[in-house]
Order: sequence, then structure tokens, then C-alpha cells
Amino acid sequence: MNGKMHRRKEKKMTVLVTGNLPEKVLSFLRREHHVVSHAENRPMERGRLLEMIKDKAGLLCMITDRIDDDLLRSAPYLKAIANMAVGYDNINVKTATRRGIPVSNTPGVLTDATADLAFALILAVARRVVEGDRMTREGRFKFWAPMYFLGQEVSGKTLGIVGLGRIGRAVARRAKGFGMTVLYYSRTRISSGEEKKLEIAYCDRDSLLSRSDFVSLHVPLSPGTQHLIGKKELAMMRPSAYLINTSRGPVVDEEALVSALKKKAIAGAGLDVYEREPAVSSGLKVLENVVLLPHMGSATVETRTNMAFRAAENLVAALRGERPPDCLNWDALRTGAPETSQEK
Repeated sequence: MNGKMHRRKEKKMTVLVTGNLPEKVLSFLRREHHVVSHAENRPMERGRLLEMIKDKAGLLCMITDRIDDDLLRSAPYLKAIANMAVGYDNINVKTATRRGIPVSNTPGVLTDATADLAFALILAVARRVVEGDRMTREGRFKFWAPMYFLGQEVSGKTLGIVGLGRIGRAVARRAKGFGMTVLYYSRTRISSGEEKKLEIAYCDRDSLLSRSDFVSLHVPLSPGTQHLIGKKELAMMRPSAYLINTSRGPVVDEEALVSALKKKAIAGAGLDVYEREPAVSSGLKVLENVVLLPHMGSATVETRTNMAFRAAENLVAALRGERPPDCLNWDALRTGAPETSQEK
């Protein structure tokens, strides 16, 4: 062997990729494993997913895939799950942990894109951008008048951020450029030094709702955050205030939101996510004071590519038996400790 040490080549495993990812990401995975991928720009059908997962060792899944007990029972050879999203409410992490399967997500890489979109919604709904675009396209723009088609200014207003994770902090930094007063409510208060650096002030949730001109939600979906904003909370908001949601749809009671908007209990809303996504309440669709987007918070070329690579790197590490960089349940797999959770 000419004095050279040859490392034994590991046997390739087969992994399933449920989304249409860039070829360079698939090529990265193929260096170590056989790859079966879904080549359509739409979610993989449930029946096909259940059939395709049966003999796979790895799964790189999307937020639209339901990785529940039924699927995990259908996957006796599954060794790793990599979710291409920061949220992971689509995965039964407890069951995966019991089966010894590491689960990972993709935090951090979508922070700026989602924070940008949150501010796009703030500006769009307050300045009636979508209404104005529609009016112009339909030929209804006939004149300029001093008190016609008025919106609300964003600069100098008060922004309330619910959930001060990576995205919440990024939104706070953007608010500085608009000279906004920023309040925040979070499970854990940050240090006074960090508050000073971000130029934000902590307050309880009820005070934040009653004092803010814009309320932006940045929390993960959990039993504790489902319907975090409902009839009671909407009633606390100012009639001139706007609700922005780029987190998860079920965080807001959609029926209560429609009622509040119809009654003008709040001025408007900007939504990227929905309670029964992809279904959107017909009540929301008919309202002019709502901007509705198709869950596109992370939808930039740069961010989606980075998310795909991050998920692929997590999957490869797990299949090597190494700790994935973004593993959600590594300690639980090793010690039986509770799974981790994190704010968006």
C-alpha cells in the first residue's frame, strides 16, 4: 500500500429530498449518498411521501411535510431528519427522539429576509401600497387631491415586537432607520446592556398591545403560542394600530382578526402566514385593509439556497453519526433531557 493509509469507504445510504432544491445542493448530498428528490415546485403528496420514505435512511423535508407518528412508523430505516425551515411544528420531535432520530432545522439563515418582509408588510399596509397598485392597474387613478387616499406614516411611530429571537432583533434594528420607538415582549428579558444597544424597551404583553402603532409577531408555534393573539388581545390594540404576522398562522385567531378588521377595532393587518394554510379565510380576502402574502418571508434566492445547504449539511452530519450543527434533540437523544425550543 506504499506506506499510505486508506480509509475505508463508507457505504452510501439513500436519502429523500421532498422539495425541488438547487442542483448544487443535490450534488453536495450525492457526494456521500444516493439521492431521491421531488422535482416539482409544489409539496410532495402525502401518499407519495409515505411510500417513498419506507426504505430511506435520511429525510430532508419541507415545512409543508407532516412528519408525524404514521410517517415515522412507515420509515423503519430512518436515521436522520433535516427540516428546511426554522420552525419545526410539522415534526413530532418527541417520537423521533424515542426512535433515536436526530432532528435539525435551519435557524439564522432566514433572519434578514424575514425581517425585511416584516417591514415590507408594515409599509405596505400603512401606506396602502397594494390598494394603490390595484387602483392604478384598474384605471381608477383619475386625479390627485390633498386628502384623498391617505395612509399612516411609519416614521416616528411605536413598534411592538412580540418574541425577541433572531428575527425580532433584526426587525428592531430596521426600526431604528425609521426613528421608531421599539417595545418588546419575550419569554426571557434580555440584559439592560443589550436593550440599550438595540434601543428597545421591555414591557408586558398587554402594555405592548395597548401602546403600539404596529405589533409584529416573531414567536414559534407551540401550545403556548397558539391563538396568542385573539379577541381579547385585539381589543387591547389601538383602533389606529396594525398587526403584522410573519411567524406562524395559528399564532393568531383568524376569525377574531376578521371580526376586528371588519369592525375597524384595528386599522389593518399584514399577513404572510395563515391559521389553516394554505387556505386563507374568505373574510380576509374581501377586506381592503389587509395585505396578504403567500408565506414568502424567506423567499429570496440567497436565503432559500442557504437554507437548502444548511439542511443538507445537517443531514450529512447526522448520517455520519456526528452532531448536526442545528440539532434540536441531541441532548435528549444522549441523556433523555427535554428537546430544545427557540424563538424565531
